[in-house]
Amino acid sequence: MANEMACGGWKVQDLKVLETMRTLLLEHNFLFRGLDAALLDEVLAEVTDVSVGSVSAALESAESEPTDLGASEGLIREKLYSSRPIYTAFRPGMSLDYLYAIVSGGPVVVRSTPLDRVIAMTYPGGCFGMQNLAFSHGAVDRGFPSQVEAYKTTDILKIPVAVVEALYRADGAFRDRYALLFELRDKFQYHLLNCSTYPPQAVAALLRALVYQERSLGMQPSPKPKAGSAFQFDLPVDLIARACQLNHRTVEQVLKGMGKVGLIEKVKGSDCDRITVVDPEGLKEVYGATRDKVAWWPLK
Repeated sequence: MANEMACGGWKVQDLKVLETMRTLLLEHNFLFRGLDAALLDEVLAEVTDVSVGSVSAALESAESEPTDLGASEGLIREKLYSSRPIYTAFRPGMSLDYLYAIVSGGPVVVRSTPLDRVIAMTYPGGCFGMQNLAFSHGAVDRGFPSQVEAYKTTDILKIPVAVVEALYRADGAFRDRYALLFELRDKFQYHLLNCSTYPPQAVAALLRALVYQERSLGMQPSPKPKAGSAFQFDLPVDLIARACQLNHRTVEQVLKGMGKVGLIEKVKGSDCDRITVVDPEGLKEVYGATRDKVAWWPLK
């Protein structure tokens, strides 16, 4: 079978996976979307021994003469399982070898110590790990040790730091987007700093943070017709509680109230954690409700 034939130590099916990974980056990841494919090919060829051109040529000649592609230490696709630590961020004297790009699943969260508060969430299309790469902003943007983990099963691509750094130096648009990732992480935490002890305002602060993040990344709202301006998040009650420092029962009551006044829609079912923000602008009023309370709370 053609897809079982080897090309210089590579199976054709592996080569197809390699092409797929590049396509996922160029078409579905904020940092790489719109990047010149030829530039990515060039950088990958310099850092690894495999280029897009050599992969395509190998696929075309798989049924004739094998092509020696050499060993690759390039893109790696992995599955991260829920509640298992990925790494500890900001360990003294430690840096990462890869930038992580989320393909599907998630979110990936960062937990603070000792309160175990969720201080960052990353969804498909986003990246994490940049604060622990030893170049550019990552060399000076430091924090206290925090655990990074996949809250739910997540498919990711690992991009070698040498590839990221080379693209950063070669492409201005890539540099701007890379800087925006740091900016969005700070702004997400700024929203969480504004969580008050008033439950509706605290939950609204988190939802506003997510809406701002996904809108800035261009991942949401959906460009599909009739999708409107709604934002969808896989957002379990436990995750909201840990981010807003509320108990689970209170979070459930706040979500119920937001649903009644048309701010969100929540899919029914105990096994579904999807929340749809249908009125992101309406959240502003609740987000600013620190002294003037909202009429629908507490629930009656």
